[in-house]
Amino acid sequence: MTVSYTLKVADSRFGGFSKLLFRWKGSIYKLLYKEFIVFVVLYAMLSLLYRWLLTEEQKRLYTKVAQYCNRSTDLIPMSFVLGFYVTLIVNRWWAQYTSIPLPDQLMCVISSNVHGKDERGRILRRTLIRYANLSAVLILRSVSTRVLKRFPTMDHVVEAGFMTQDELKKFESLYSDFNKYWIPCVWFTNLAAQARRDGRIRDDVALRLLMDELNLYRAKCSMLFHYDWISIPLVYTQVVTIAVYSFFAFCLIGRQFLEPLEPGQEGDLDMYVPLSTLLQFFFYAGWLKVAEQIINPFGEDDDDFETNKLIDRNLQVSLLSVDDMYQNLPPAVKDKYWNESTAQPPYTVATAAETLKPSFLGSTFDM
Repeated sequence: MTVSYTLKVADSRFGGFSKLLFRWKGSIYKLLYKEFIVFVVLYAMLSLLYRWLLTEEQKRLYTKVAQYCNRSTDLIPMSFVLGFYVTLIVNRWWAQYTSIPLPDQLMCVISSNVHGKDERGRILRRTLIRYANLSAVLILRSVSTRVLKRFPTMDHVVEAGFMTQDELKKFESLYSDFNKYWIPCVWFTNLAAQARRDGRIRDDVALRLLMDELNLYRAKCSMLFHYDWISIPLVYTQVVTIAVYSFFAFCLIGRQFLEPLEPGQEGDLDMYVPLSTLLQFFFYAGWLKVAEQIINPFGEDDDDFETNKLIDRNLQVSLLSVDDMYQNLPPAVKDKYWNESTAQPPYTVATAAETLKPSFLGSTFDM
């Protein structure tokens, strides 16, 4: 389930973000704690090995190796490599969300342009929007693990009411090596053309508008398919992963608290716990885990898209729009401000202070 904290940050206040640090679900702690524990355990093991098990000569050799590893961490451009990668992943994540097909525009066009209060008109409108929803279900089955678990076979799609048995037979009789999510869209166009011939769609302009909205809807289905097909190049993901892991492998050795090489030489303060290194691990490894979580938002992580809820919502509101709301209008009456030249909606006591603020007319009016 998507973790929403929008209300918590509606207003900027002292320590506003700090309250979010104590949440577990969807948090960086939940994502990273296993890797963090492994890193701490390995660091502690090396520290104990150095302090208690090595001879003086072995400690001198270890110190030279540690200094080499510490210098090597400066050669890995972590901020650049990881920052650019995460930016690319976040942009792709948001683009995938905006590519999820929503029937809102299409259902409004169907409701206003496919006419008939009789049973035939009702069947046409409901079937058209059902074909659109069916296309979305088919594409989401192929990209979302949640949806596939809900509809593991086409029989489950039929049982859910998105498709009839006759339509399933037609669907399966059409052979193609590729994903067939587009078939309901073709059924939609054929049914719309038939409705135009029967006079249910009254002119070609209305039919064109219907086809344009369907094409936008189908294009989003197609984009979801291509986002699933074409991933971020594997070599880039491998480069970033190797960079992060090798950086902290060097840190395990190079960030130990060591004795000075020469007697009498002043050494670094022995803090036992490498706080700055642990924070660095938390930031960099956490950044990588964020990319890992959102690179495919159609899984079952805390912040992955709630595709099943979207299917439920889309079917419900689209059928309501084309059926129950078809020509079901409230009476058109004079509005509250019919005789007023300047409309002024009322304010509650909580918002009354806003009436004292002058309207903004432009920055030069304050000159």
